[in-house]
Amino acid sequence: MPDTTLTNSPIVAAYRERTPGSAALAEEAGSLFPSGLTHDSRRILPYGIYVERAEGPRKWDVDGNEYVDYYGGHGALLLGHGRAEVVAAVQAQMGNGTHYGACHALEVRWGAVVKELVPSAQTVRFTSSGTEANLMALRLARAYTGRRKIVRFFGHFHGWSDHMAFGVDDHYDGTATPGVLASIADSIVMAPPNDIDAVAQILEGDDDIAGVILEATGAGGGMVPLDPEFLRALRELTAARDIVLIFDEVVTGFRVAKNCAQSHFGVTPDLTSLAKILAGGLPGGAVCGRSDILELLDFDAAEAKAFEKIGHQGTYNANPLSAAAGAAALEIVRDSDACERANAAADTLREKLNAVIADEGLPWACHNNFSNFFIFLNPTGLDVGPHDFAPAAHSYQTHKTKSPLATRLRLALLVHGVDMSGKIGGSVSASHTQAELAHTADAFRAAIAMLREEGLLSDGEARSVA
Repeated sequence: MPDTTLTNSPIVAAYRERTPGSAALAEEAGSLFPSGLTHDSRRILPYGIYVERAEGPRKWDVDGNEYVDYYGGHGALLLGHGRAEVVAAVQAQMGNGTHYGACHALEVRWGAVVKELVPSAQTVRFTSSGTEANLMALRLARAYTGRRKIVRFFGHFHGWSDHMAFGVDDHYDGTATPGVLASIADSIVMAPPNDIDAVAQILEGDDDIAGVILEATGAGGGMVPLDPEFLRALRELTAARDIVLIFDEVVTGFRVAKNCAQSHFGVTPDLTSLAKILAGGLPGGAVCGRSDILELLDFDAAEAKAFEKIGHQGTYNANPLSAAAGAAALEIVRDSDACERANAAADTLREKLNAVIADEGLPWACHNNFSNFFIFLNPTGLDVGPHDFAPAAHSYQTHKTKSPLATRLRLALLVHGVDMSGKIGGSVSASHTQAELAHTADAFRAAIAMLREEGLLSDGEARSVA
């Protein structure tokens, strides 16, 4: 694999020394997969860790190193790794079969708890992923309204489909990325988040808008937060024009609150896309919402009302294993304080990390609400600090600009037994205790010391990493 990191980096050297087993697997993977990866966000130089097992808030790599985990299955594991009830449900189902090619009772149980928990869910359709759920939501919106265009917001992520493959981290002009037809990109209207006047102008000036889709807490799972008043005003604007409002709650669903972000903010969309926590750590997604929109998937309604039904297949829709895990996990979310415990733990973690940042005199900040967190590394040199940082005051471009320190900081954290995402940030689970939070704060302080020793920090300013 190509290795463009500095060969004389003490942080890289310490990481390599701890992870020879991961290095060997990464080399083998390089001959199998593009960049040796099966998911873009797992890209880290010189290579990522290869995990062997996980339990609760921790995981262990193939070299036996233990980590406090904030990747959390890409946000899917609100309950932590290996929650006993979820494991038992999947193990029991394994003995009965992994794929029936038929309807089964578990999908009914799973769908019922989704309908119970999600305010917008009059009816539900399962998919295999969040990307697929969003694909179906767009198709439903266009078919329901008879219109062609979808409004999206700069920086908001909705999966990797053609309609969503630009305007997230680049191509903010709305142009197509490689492999995406220009005609598809032309059907997407990009809008600035938190600017209701701009959205109103778009909707008033175009009669071909079928739907508006957005992340309910803001781009990147809340990295660039949305004003709740913006959500309420958007609901009014779309309702007045019979435009389908779609909340992408793939990240926020059952995490912000057991009844999702829409319940917390008091705004009910027409359609909601779900994944991650929905399936309890196994593959699974869903689109749910108004029954008069989802009836476009209904054979009987299509015959009775003489319209052409939307076709929808999917080999693994409501797979029995995913249904078993999803139903068990969502019933725990429904019947316990899991969301509240995860949110409280994240509040504590943010306080601890900001205290370290303040002690170190760095112009950084740990922010966000609920159980996600992000560490703003201030790549553009703003005059901010951990206790006066207002995320909403800064543009999506500022938040999305990657700091040259990010990779080296993440490696240093891994050296000290903490795994965060490359943003830098992560998801806190209901299984994280004060012990994990304290360890994380200590590891963060030690990682900053490594950056200083390497000459990457000076008087609170970040120097460029080659």
